Amino acid sequence: MAWREVLNSQDVAEGQGIEVLHQGNIIAVFRQRGDVYAIDGLCMHQGGPLARGKLADGTIQCPWHGWMYALATGKNAVTGQPMLRCYPVQEIDGKIAIDLGT
Repeated sequence: MAWREVLNSQDVAEGQGIEVLHQGNIIAVFRQRGDVYAIDGLCMHQGGPLARGKLADGTIQCPWHGWMYALATGKNAVTGQPMLRCYPVQEIDGKIAIDLGT
């Protein structure tokens, strides 16, 4: 696993998202109901900034055109098709780390 510390825990408030840039890739990190999620940060429709979207019931809604994705799977919430990459997340000692793979 290629864990990288990307944020301090307090940087991601409950019900909010934040963008992280890693090697040219935008990753959106969210906290919902105490859990932390990391998912590709750009909407597949037209590249809207998902970190600025609306969280609801385990989904993120793109602020531009309303496309919705499941935080845990990256699947489109309407079609069920996998669309976005999700990253394993761990929160330890006040830090959030993401497994960015190889």
